[in-house]
Amino acid sequence: MRRDLLLMFGALVLASAIAGALGAPNLGTALAFGQIAFALSVVYVMLRR
Repeated sequence: MRRDLLLMFGALVLASAIAGALGAPNLGTALAFGQIAFALSVVYVMLRR
């Protein structure tokens, strides 16, 4: 369970950081991409079980 949480929050942070580094106009946009990555990782964790 800890590994799954680390994967999900890591996806959020990594996607937000990449979006910010690639020129997202503001923090809100970068965090939106982070939310998308978080949702995809949640689906991945659910389907893997």
